[in-house]
Amino acid sequence: MKDFPYVSNLVLKNKELLKKKHYPYNLSVVKHLNKIKFKSPVTFIIGENGSGKSTLLETLALGLNLNSEGGNQNTLFSTYDTHSDLYKDIRIAKGIISPKQKYFLRAETFYNVASQIEKYKDPAISGSYGEKSLHKQSHGESFFSLFMNKFTGEGLYLLDEPEAAMSPSRQMSLISRINDLVIKKSQFIIATHSPILMSFPNSTIYLIEKNEVKSIDYEETEHYQITKTYLNHYPKLLKELLAV
Repeated sequence: MKDFPYVSNLVLKNKELLKKKHYPYNLSVVKHLNKIKFKSPVTFIIGENGSGKSTLLETLALGLNLNSEGGNQNTLFSTYDTHSDLYKDIRIAKGIISPKQKYFLRAETFYNVASQIEKYKDPAISGSYGEKSLHKQSHGESFFSLFMNKFTGEGLYLLDEPEAAMSPSRQMSLISRINDLVIKKSQFIIATHSPILMSFPNSTIYLIEKNEVKSIDYEETEHYQITKTYLNHYPKLLKELLAV
């Protein structure tokens, strides 16, 4: 992709920070930041809850002057500050060309972003998310309205668990939308648990584990293997799971 990437990697400014034992410096993802290279238009960050996926996305967002609760650089509000100061200790390697759009979607706080958009009472702002108020749509519909209306291309999009409110069919539609935006010179960095989303072709998948961060093929992910096994053998597995 021409002019790619907008962001190629992030590293700690000072290796002495690795000696810190408290959160977030004790996370594996922080200790192995040097292994995370954003070399594809779409990069997935996967791992168990608490592995540091959201911390990584949040740190990158703050380092790019985005709101920790989500939105773009003009979304200026704070409901409750819970973010770490890790963003002050990283250096972000950027491409020669800057994206025309930057946006951070954080599934758990998107309601707060939608509420802030309503407070602006500016048709130009609310209209950029679609013709219908985000609060008058279901959670999943409002997510998809964001992808279809606000995201216009030549953008850097950070998505933290976008599948949280989306049905399987909507997730497949999101794959198609991501592809449209990649064709329009966009870059995505996505933290997810969804085996549907992470099937996106030619993407890079990073698995965060307790002691390492590594690149992994789609069919090697636990998400793919467990989902496939369950769907193929769910009667037997249910008997085992529900055995008294």
